[in-house]
Amino acid sequence: MNVLCTICAREGSKGLRKKNFLKLNGIELIWHTYHQAKKVKSISKIVISTDSKSFIKKAKSKNIDILFKRPKSLSVSTVGKVPVIRHALKKAENFYKQKFDIVMDLDVSSPLRNIQDIKNCLDIFKKKKSTNLITGTKARKNPYFNMIEINKNIVKISKKYSKNIIRRQHAPKVYEMNASIYLWDRDYLLKNNKLFTKTTLFYEMPYERSIDIDSYNDFKIVKLLMNNAKKK
Repeated sequence: MNVLCTICAREGSKGLRKKNFLKLNGIELIWHTYHQAKKVKSISKIVISTDSKSFIKKAKSKNIDILFKRPKSLSVSTVGKVPVIRHALKKAENFYKQKFDIVMDLDVSSPLRNIQDIKNCLDIFKKKKSTNLITGTKARKNPYFNMIEINKNIVKISKKYSKNIIRRQHAPKVYEMNASIYLWDRDYLLKNNKLFTKTTLFYEMPYERSIDIDSYNDFKIVKLLMNNAKKK
């Protein structure tokens, strides 16, 4: 099976300015994800999609598969990730003159995943017929127990349950997406925007490999965890 890996790195970021290109342990954040992808032999090709002119200029000297400038229409904060990945797939197939069976996207802001996580997701997806796969971790807050909504100044629990829950352990298990690894069947990706279908697969990762960098505090935590891992 031909597997395309996309790495999407928009220059703008509302939570943390230019986070995809901040230096983490001496190298820009995007390269942590690229180097992970290069170590997975079952990935056929890698394509980087970015709107950063400065990054493209610096990256041209590196021996990467494909790097192309993303159009302005796909570089605004109101555009979701699926159209960007679909665009990258079309560009890659046109460039290589070949069809890919599986599309994997590795999020730049989630560098704590390990190589085995990537391999496991690919193995699961190849064995089970599905539209797509997402990754996540056990949620630290539970909408049935300690997450609330405030509507017209009325405070209430986010999600009702048939029984009165007095301990978190008694609440239904919930998970949060960690925006780390996504997989799509090529034909499904080209025709659909939905992330959740009846056949969507889920791969669970531990919290320590699931931190998504959205703020400077997240960045500091990831850096600390990476440095601690090196010392072990």
